Amino acid sequence: MEKKKQFKAESKRLLDLMINSIYTNKDIFLRELISNGSDAIDKLYYLSLTDKNININKDDLYIRVDIDKDDREIIITDTGIGMSMEELEDNLGTIAKSDSFNYKNIDNKDIDIIGQFGVGFYSAFMVSKKIKVESKKYGSDKAYVWKSEGASGYTIKECKKKEYGTTITLKLKDDDDNFNYSTYLDSYKIRELIKKYSDYIRYPIKMEVSKSRLKDGSKDEYESYEELDVVNSMIPLWKKNKKDISEDEYNSFYMDRFYDYDKPLKVIHSSVEGQCNYHSLLYIPSHLPMDYYTKEFEKGIALYSNGVLIMDKCADLVPDYFGFIKGLVDTEDVSLNISREILQQNNAVKLIAKSIEGKIKKELENMLKNDRDMYESFFKTFGMQIKFGVYADYGTNKDKLKDLLMFYSSSEKKLVTLDEYVSRMKDGQDSIYYACGENNDKVDNMPQVELVKDKGYEILYLTEYVDEFCLQALTTYNAKKFVNVSNDNVDLNTEEEKKELEELNNNSKDMFSVMKDILKDSNVNDIRFTNRLKKHPVCLTTEGDISVEMQKVLNALPNENKVNAKMILEINKDHPIAKKLEKLYNDDKDELEKYTKILYSEARLIEGLAIDNPTEISNLICDIMAR
Repeated sequence: MEKKKQFKAESKRLLDLMINSIYTNKDIFLRELISNGSDAIDKLYYLSLTDKNININKDDLYIRVDIDKDDREIIITDTGIGMSMEELEDNLGTIAKSDSFNYKNIDNKDIDIIGQFGVGFYSAFMVSKKIKVESKKYGSDKAYVWKSEGASGYTIKECKKKEYGTTITLKLKDDDDNFNYSTYLDSYKIRELIKKYSDYIRYPIKMEVSKSRLKDGSKDEYESYEELDVVNSMIPLWKKNKKDISEDEYNSFYMDRFYDYDKPLKVIHSSVEGQCNYHSLLYIPSHLPMDYYTKEFEKGIALYSNGVLIMDKCADLVPDYFGFIKGLVDTEDVSLNISREILQQNNAVKLIAKSIEGKIKKELENMLKNDRDMYESFFKTFGMQIKFGVYADYGTNKDKLKDLLMFYSSSEKKLVTLDEYVSRMKDGQDSIYYACGENNDKVDNMPQVELVKDKGYEILYLTEYVDEFCLQALTTYNAKKFVNVSNDNVDLNTEEEKKELEELNNNSKDMFSVMKDILKDSNVNDIRFTNRLKKHPVCLTTEGDISVEMQKVLNALPNENKVNAKMILEINKDHPIAKKLEKLYNDDKDELEKYTKILYSEARLIEGLAIDNPTEISNLICDIMAR
């Protein structure tokens, strides 16, 4: 009679935690059991390399997965080293006990111990109500069977098994309202899980597949038969030498793996040894994912441990500003154990992430230097994310990213870097000038831009809502400050011009006081004559850190606290409207009110701001036109 043995108290608690808490994704049970089978085969293969009396043909080493729909069973068989009775007791009777560490110091490129038999094995209880493990140790004439129905305990006894190795039989749970366990009886589902999680296991993973053939002697009658089919590809592309991989192979892998119809813009393939050891295959896509700027988008690259998928999207491996990167990392420094579900504090992951960040940045810098057209294409697609990276986290990463930035230039009529702008600055110029607007054409036509260009200064055109925040986070570049041409502190006048303008405004201060009173319900902070305009009659400038464009962006956010830029209504001193206003101030204050409201509304329209009372302004304009 079989005698049931009890798990140790701590093992029972861990088993309960394992089933109910740690593994939230039930699909990974198959990955764990296949990984254990691969470990067992590795151990046997290692012995064959160190013991000349053991003759193993590598072609005979495989893992097999079978499905018995009638009995609701999944059977996983490996041709590995097998386990003795004592090993079954030690490895399966005590949860989280494993002898894999005995093989960790193997110095052979053909050997990888990728998991720990003990923790992952018990993930099978997430889908199984009963587990049977039949195992025969290589070189032994006895086999043993281990059975368990969960935390209640287990039994071990001798059994008959012809071949060495291990066979695990899972009796699936009955379907319930929370989960349909029958889905694992579908061969397509099992194949999908193998391809997803275990595609690069170094040994063949075989499953039966139904085929048909002509019956002997028949020309038109077919018969069905079963044949073993290898499901996994076994050789990871990222572990091959770069010189042996064609561009088509890289592109095909990307398009198949990431379901993209377009080729990637760039491939970054690395193998690193040092503080952390890993292979990585990263891609810069040629276009944005449709959901990139939505809540549904998940950044991250796949994390493998020696060819076994741990996490499909590990967000900790790439910073947010490189969140567009797709690809994977395969490392031996992250073990296949319980910690893979909680990777945030893993030192190896942190080291790999830092290394990957450096490689991506270096690749982008090389692209900018050696393939300008490709980099501009990249930046038009993903540049906003780089700008976010400069601005986010209080500018922590601005120095890393500032040389990757590009903006449209008034003089070059194309995207330029900050370094290129500074290299062309006029002697004595201490500011990098920029202007903000909806698009390049609108910015180019802004009244504030005209005179700055005429004086020979290059202007950066900022057309994305994050742009000005990005430059404010930088504050300076190569000791040159950033200045908005719409800010009131832009002063390109000579001392003589300054004196003349100051005198004019002093003489007109009473008129401006009346005009400010007319606009008292607006957020106009001041009114004055200016010589920053050529042909344009009026414009709005701002004082302080908040510009008109920043006001638009901040007030578009879903919050109750609205901000107002401190606006200044500037009137071209050389435009006929200036003398008209002076005449109205002296002769007709009512008419001055109409002109003041119209000028302010025009200035708002130029800046893309709404008019509070468009009907009133329309009537005023028509009234003046009809005279």
